[in-house]
Amino acid sequence: MNTVKWKIHLKSMPEKVFAYLETQEGREKFWAEKAPEHEGAIHFHFSNGHVYVGKIIHMEKDKEFHLDYFNSKVKFTLKATKDNGTDLTLVNEGIPDDEYLEVYAGWVSVLLTLKAAIDHDCDLRNHDRARTWNQKFVDN
Repeated sequence: MNTVKWKIHLKSMPEKVFAYLETQEGREKFWAEKAPEHEGAIHFHFSNGHVYVGKIIHMEKDKEFHLDYFNSKVKFTLKATKDNGTDLTLVNEGIPDDEYLEVYAGWVSVLLTLKAAIDHDCDLRNHDRARTWNQKFVDN
């Protein structure tokens, strides 16, 4: 099993970043086409038609958000910075060897899409079922 770790600096404060992780509206701006929460689990609906239900494992307002994600554990940690922004650290643990490279690259796509959405009010995704990660489109 492998671990992916990425960091990204966002111009937005932790409260705003946390809202993008915690709320359906926020998640749908950068992560999934639909992402409602029901009974402590997020129902991710992706542009390729795939659905995954990930249980929220731990949440500390404006600081931490952990969940089960494709049978691995994902931790988002937020830290306020002196420039009124946020340093976000993502750690994804428990990734099988044969999925590591795809997951490693996939998180770069997700995090840069988050940055575009939260800091620049821009959606980088194409929202096209014929142009998804499965077809090697990074703007899925």
